[in-house]
Amino acid sequence: MLTSAVDGAPRRRPDPAAKKTATELGAIGTALGALAAVILAGVLALVLHTLAQQSPRLGPAFEGWAASASNSPFPAVRWFLGDMTEPLFYKSELAACGLLAGAFLAWWAGRRGKNWAGQLTYGTGLWPWVLASASLSLLLSNVVFGRMLDDGWQPTFVPFVCVAPAMVLMYGPGWRTCVTGAVLGAFTVTPCALLLIPTVAVPLGLPPVVANVLAMSLGSVLAFLIARKLPWLVLRKPPLQPQPIQPPSSDNRVLKDAVWAARRVLSDFTETQFFANELASAGVILGVAMAFVLNPALPSYGSNLVPHILLAQALTSAIGVVVWRGWFRNGGWAATYASLVSVAPAAVLAYDGSWQSIIGGALLGAVLAPPIARAISARLPEGFHPVIGNTAAMALSTAVTLPMLGLLHR
Repeated sequence: MLTSAVDGAPRRRPDPAAKKTATELGAIGTALGALAAVILAGVLALVLHTLAQQSPRLGPAFEGWAASASNSPFPAVRWFLGDMTEPLFYKSELAACGLLAGAFLAWWAGRRGKNWAGQLTYGTGLWPWVLASASLSLLLSNVVFGRMLDDGWQPTFVPFVCVAPAMVLMYGPGWRTCVTGAVLGAFTVTPCALLLIPTVAVPLGLPPVVANVLAMSLGSVLAFLIARKLPWLVLRKPPLQPQPIQPPSSDNRVLKDAVWAARRVLSDFTETQFFANELASAGVILGVAMAFVLNPALPSYGSNLVPHILLAQALTSAIGVVVWRGWFRNGGWAATYASLVSVAPAAVLAYDGSWQSIIGGALLGAVLAPPIARAISARLPEGFHPVIGNTAAMALSTAVTLPMLGLLHR
């Protein structure tokens, strides 16, 4: 989520003829890689849909989980773990275990210089601190607001993917940053989400995700305003910069662009957790797939729409990577993940997995969310993380897209 080149402009002006060739090859290779990722997601979705018909229905379902989490330790632990993947609309402890296992594997392999590990947390080396702060913030959110689960589902997950990890990236490692980010996240974002759901989302007929991501944006603004006044936090100058997977510019350009695009789509699945790593993404996808096959009534709120959500998420990321590929050049970045965790899955749930919701939500989200995120983030003052712009873009694009899709379902 941290962007190193807000304006996305190249650092040098290449020869016009060379630029034309590079653009053409980049478009072809990127499109092929993105298409491959979507095809793989489609195959997985079809397999999951087929296997779900013979599911043994093992373990508890989503219904009643919230109420039991407030009264019993084991469901509470499961809820805490499920919160780690709820930003992806998965809500499953198996998915969370897959997420953590994949991220740990990437961290272990990365420390040993294994190229296949990809990068974790933008190559900053701060993944352990990001995970620690985000997990502590999530724990506080569950402990303080978990009692409200007696009344049903509550957005206890929201601080896991905004203030706490962003604080670590902006202010660096250490327990002071870790604990401060955790406390600020839990006590700004979660209450804001609890307030916005009944006052904004419900009256406007919008899904809770709009209120949740808007709360992440507003809560992050408040948290970073407070952080500027705390004497024990010192903003890094310059802030830690990401080291994204670089688009290639050498021989075999088409093939290398295709590989880069496929990896970029996969890493988008864990961008919202600030992991942005292919192994972590593979882990969370395998985890939610296993959970769905074991009992389709558990993940994704028991909607039975995990295959549809996975396909829509891969599709919206792929479209975004192709459309906004120019922003990734020379170490740049684009919020192609934004629709993956907001517009696309929200559209699938809102319209029961129809083809219009899968394709329409993916397309509109991919076109709208990244440029909105870029425009807002470019105008943030120093010391405010771009997660503010990214989450605001999620809220705006979802609020615009879902009513538009509703016209197709009349």
